[in-house]
Amino acid sequence: MMKTGVIGLGDMGSGLAKNLLKNGFDTTGYDLDNKRLDAFSAMGGKAASNQVEVGKNSDAVFVMVMNGDEAKSVILGPDGLANTMAKGGAVLLTATIKPHEAQEIADAMVGTGVHLIDSPVSGGFPGAQNGTLTLMASAPDEVLDRFEAVMRAVSANIHRVDTRPGMGQTVKACLQSLIGSIFSATFEASVLAAKAGVSGEALYNVVSTSSAGCGCGNTALENIIDRKFVKTGSHINTMHKDLTISLDLAERLGVPLHTASTAMQLFHAGKSKYPQGDNQVVTRVIEDIVGAELHR
Repeated sequence: MMKTGVIGLGDMGSGLAKNLLKNGFDTTGYDLDNKRLDAFSAMGGKAASNQVEVGKNSDAVFVMVMNGDEAKSVILGPDGLANTMAKGGAVLLTATIKPHEAQEIADAMVGTGVHLIDSPVSGGFPGAQNGTLTLMASAPDEVLDRFEAVMRAVSANIHRVDTRPGMGQTVKACLQSLIGSIFSATFEASVLAAKAGVSGEALYNVVSTSSAGCGCGNTALENIIDRKFVKTGSHINTMHKDLTISLDLAERLGVPLHTASTAMQLFHAGKSKYPQGDNQVVTRVIEDIVGAELHR
């Protein structure tokens, strides 16, 4: 069986590691946070003292960091995976970064003998922890065939979206423009209901069973009416970052994203006023303006 690695053991990476171990993969992990390393060790993983150890001890490494600069450092740096993994191994870029950054990483890896699977994920904290993530994978079919078992360990749905690096990230950018817009519309609707005197329970029951109901919107609305704005596994920084990626891609392609642009500004307001909050904390910004809160 292949040996696997995970770099970045936060909410998402810890879920990847958990399910790799659950599926019998010998897994080495690294994170700058010692508490995360300790938690990983408690799962049965092999905690590394640096990323070099991960690369040298893994056939496939998941990279779950925050942005493109961190991904480049982990993969391309002097001690990066492209320079420490054995030929034939694969880096699974599950972090969400800009599509052109994924292409730049792929270009720099040419000649190393290490494959890049551009495969951002969707499903959030619950999907990562439960092994039910959706993967948007872009790599040659023969590479995806070879590492499919590793990907299956963390995912319920693997979509082969293309063969070119950067295309997984491109699909994710399109997806996030939609999800961000759904979130924002949900936040606004909840405040409209609050100001009008509608109960949170009534609004949730209707929305969740209507054609407007969907996983992300339903979860956000339920958290709003239960006044859960922190530690729900969906920190606002991530969605805000993802929306900036969607808008960067749109700018490069000359595509107007009116709704996603508004969503990004709402998330920016939420991030500025409530920097420790989760996605739905944007609702509190609007609630503060109108002086009404939606409770169950």
